[in-house]
Amino acid sequence: MAGELGTFEDFLVNQNAQIDITYFIIALIVSAILSFILGKLYIKYGRALSNRTKFAGNFVLITTTTTLIIMIVKSSLALSLGLVGALSIVRFRAAIKEPEELAFLFLCISIGLGLGADQLGITLIAFVIISILIFGRNFYYKKEENQNLYITVSGKLSPNLDLKSISDVLKKYCSAVQLKRFDKTDEDILEAAFLVDFESFDKLEKAKRELNSLSKAINISYLDNSAAY
Repeated sequence: MAGELGTFEDFLVNQNAQIDITYFIIALIVSAILSFILGKLYIKYGRALSNRTKFAGNFVLITTTTTLIIMIVKSSLALSLGLVGALSIVRFRAAIKEPEELAFLFLCISIGLGLGADQLGITLIAFVIISILIFGRNFYYKKEENQNLYITVSGKLSPNLDLKSISDVLKKYCSAVQLKRFDKTDEDILEAAFLVDFESFDKLEKAKRELNSLSKAINISYLDNSAAY
């Protein structure tokens, strides 16, 4: 039994594959280029309400780091097991409120995994196809282009302030209203984000006054669709 244990330990210590430095450099460069392009696609064609430019700025770092980790741990079973143990201790927390943000993060990690696992061709083909899908999705949602203003309304729930009353006010003055996100906390604080289209500045002012009349503690923020870039 001791001999078998010693043999397994020797296997863990000696089982190290030599990393091809040339491919390692190429993989890092390609991962940086692909993640940079992905960031540009996200900025231009993403539909998240958050600051897309700021969020996309993390793509290159995430992708190249993933490539580095996979290139290192694949060369040693011991390192792979050590990575599993490390990830069970370290917890990553990020305020991801929209599924689209998570989807693009997974794309970054997938690119890093593919390149780190020596799958350059498959990764490039997949990236081209996914980029075409992202580009094509823009035409599918083209009908929303006229809805060029985001409105976020937040405040404490009350008989006068709820999702229906906010929606009724917006529908009264907007030619198009679409609910993009709705959050409610345990303290009965609501936050609703809408994509809307006002035909005139006068209707925007009227909607603002009527929303303010719903509650004294209401908070309203306006963001032009292009400003989210």
